[in-house]
Amino acid sequence: MSDGHQHNGHESVPSRQRRRFPGISSRAYEHPADRSALVALRKLSGFDTVFKALSGLLPERSLRLLFLSDSVRVSDRQFAHLNDMLRDACYILDLEKVPSMYVKQDPNPNAMCIGLDEPIIVVTTGLVELLDEEEMRAVVGHEVGHALSGHAVYRTVLLFLTSLAVRVAWIPLGNVAIMAIVTALREWFRKSELSADRAGLLVGQDLQASMRGLMKIAGGNHLHEMNVDAFLEQAEEYEAGGDLRDSVLKILNVLPRSHPFTTVRAAELKKWEASRDYQRIVDGHYPRRDEDKDASVRDSWRESASSYAGEVKNSKDPLMKLVNDIAGGAGDLGGRVRRGFGGFASPGPKAGPREAGGPSGTDGQDGGAGGDRGNGGEPPRDGA
Repeated sequence: MSDGHQHNGHESVPSRQRRRFPGISSRAYEHPADRSALVALRKLSGFDTVFKALSGLLPERSLRLLFLSDSVRVSDRQFAHLNDMLRDACYILDLEKVPSMYVKQDPNPNAMCIGLDEPIIVVTTGLVELLDEEEMRAVVGHEVGHALSGHAVYRTVLLFLTSLAVRVAWIPLGNVAIMAIVTALREWFRKSELSADRAGLLVGQDLQASMRGLMKIAGGNHLHEMNVDAFLEQAEEYEAGGDLRDSVLKILNVLPRSHPFTTVRAAELKKWEASRDYQRIVDGHYPRRDEDKDASVRDSWRESASSYAGEVKNSKDPLMKLVNDIAGGAGDLGGRVRRGFGGFASPGPKAGPREAGGPSGTDGQDGGAGGDRGNGGEPPRDGA
């Protein structure tokens, strides 16, 4: 717990009691799309064990030696306040073995959780200097959430399989198949980041601190120049704004990323914090780890499909509205298509009598599931 002292120029807040979640399963906070993939992988008994045995053939061993030799290992003697946060996060999420944690000299604010055999957490000096104690606590909880979910193991497994697939790219349509795999893999990465954001909120139990941290990652240490409501409005404008051309550009922008965009992460986290699912966890009603083996793959995939269907149905994005209209057989769909891409543009000022046939207006809405600072498909880049 915090002690009310100062660290790195950031004033810490007085200690406060936080709820603990004994035996909590990562399924409690995982995004449905993330959860369905993990439940399916966990059913493949011994699959990850084989890859852990092969960890010596992967870059993990080299990375461990690199961080040990050229970074600062967090302990009660080095970065003690980070060590307290790490132990506190593991206590709250009931993670028995506390991962090793390193601080790496890098002005870019970033954090990651890597490792097949044993997860290790790495944070950059840029991140440590940027965030205050409560904001940093949410980031540490984010990384512990990755460790509890086993994201590092399964990400490495899937990337290893993807690299094997590249070797058979000479097969007809091989490149198409590989791109489909990579695209699906990155989509899962993005959803796993939303899961870890939720874990960070469960650890910090301070939504405003989580919001501030995301705002700082997007705009630097200028909170006096930023506003949470205005920041969230950006997510609404991002999803609802533009026409069909902008929808296509959004897809192209997000495809190479492994992280959702920061404004969308903030909107998604706020929406989850206000949901019944979050309140049930806080009240102590959540799936337990000892029940993971009984989790149904079919039910998980059904929840994932329902989640995506809900996103399409409720989205204000022009392309998603088109998809929803097609599915629902909208009566004006033909006219909108004939008008071309401009027929899907976001409304401007209210149409006058001579514009009665124009597109209908839209209201603001909750953030969608886009991305943040990503780094292509590399799993170690875990953006805070």
